[in-house]
Amino acid sequence: MAPILRFAPSPTGRIHIGNARTAILNWLFVRKSDGQFVLRYDDTDVERSTAAFAAGIAHDLGWLGIVPDRVEYQSKRFDRYRAVADELRAAGRLYPCYETADELDRRRKRQLARHQPPVYDRAALKLTPEERQALEAEGRKPHWRFKLDGRNVEWVDLIRGPQHIDTTNLSDPVLVREDGSYLYTLPSVVDDIDFGITHVIRGEDHVVNTAVQIEIFEALAGKVPHFAHHSLLTGADGQGLSKRLGSLSIASLREGGLEAMAVVSHAALLGTSDSIHPCLDYRELIEGFDLAKLSRAPARFDDNELRGLNARLLHMTPYAAVKERLEHGDEAFWLAVRGNLTVFADIKDWWTIVAGDITPKIAPEERSFIDVAARLLPPAPWTSETWKVWTEAVKAETGRKGKALFMPLRLALTGLDHGPELALLLPLIGRDRTSRRLGT
Repeated sequence: MAPILRFAPSPTGRIHIGNARTAILNWLFVRKSDGQFVLRYDDTDVERSTAAFAAGIAHDLGWLGIVPDRVEYQSKRFDRYRAVADELRAAGRLYPCYETADELDRRRKRQLARHQPPVYDRAALKLTPEERQALEAEGRKPHWRFKLDGRNVEWVDLIRGPQHIDTTNLSDPVLVREDGSYLYTLPSVVDDIDFGITHVIRGEDHVVNTAVQIEIFEALAGKVPHFAHHSLLTGADGQGLSKRLGSLSIASLREGGLEAMAVVSHAALLGTSDSIHPCLDYRELIEGFDLAKLSRAPARFDDNELRGLNARLLHMTPYAAVKERLEHGDEAFWLAVRGNLTVFADIKDWWTIVAGDITPKIAPEERSFIDVAARLLPPAPWTSETWKVWTEAVKAETGRKGKALFMPLRLALTGLDHGPELALLLPLIGRDRTSRRLGT
């Protein structure tokens, strides 16, 4: 049976690099195993979830090259969750609780003051029917908790290895709020059962929640999927990224000029035993994908490393891959300047240097040298050999060599002290434009 995986963002905002890493790992697993990728919008928070955010997430995933095989919305499945909740109530696994948030907070503080774990004491289970009626007469509405078995839940994590969590040390989780809305846990399990999810790849912040979900899977006689919990991203300083996620949204990275495959390559290889290097498409990543390569240590995300990777990707990108994106120039132009790009938008600056109006930089003390160089310009047509022919002639007449020979010419021709190889750039600038820039 082909595996079925899901990526389940909440459409209350746009996805960031951490979310994208989870989506990419799921996508690689699916493509490696000829499985199915389900995009499931966890939009039970109807007040904060919007269609605009959902569309934005789909757009971001599409830019990353991820096209789901199936799209589901939890907001369309409330009747199903209600039926399952009723089933759990009838089985005695879902029970009503009437404590307010303030009462629960004070209870936790008392437990901590007594050096006791802040675990819910199941006081609601001791209420008599009369006491429940009295509380409801006061206007209180119950929230509903799932009664855990209080046992050692074990599973073999595909990244972390054998895991076990004693649910005796956990509070019975709230699955249904006072207003009847659902927390993440119940809809997630119901969906995983109904959609036949076979593998769940997600962040390690869900490890404890997995033990709870496994108990719910079993209470509903559902097939428990395989779980894999990857490490979370930290900044280059080792600190969490939570305060910076706005600037690290996929939308902001795209708007900042980064290439999709640079982001994909970085996210897919970060925290693995493979070196981080640019991949022009998914093929290499799919072939080399293996959850066993993922480390349990925190994966450090560095903006500078990503941007350096982006530059390296552009430097190796063939002309055919960018032909439709170029507004000016041909293959010779792309091959000449790609090695000096950090982001693709830099291409405009180099086209200006090749074909636009620039201000040559000619120091007064270099004027006589530039005049000699101008006099020795080879006749057209120019090729990649013209630069060598020209500079050899200038060297022979002036005696200059190395930086003293090349830098004044570069400054005069481009206005910059750096840039592409002039052997490649010179034919693009052309003889007439070169002559003008040299002041003749």
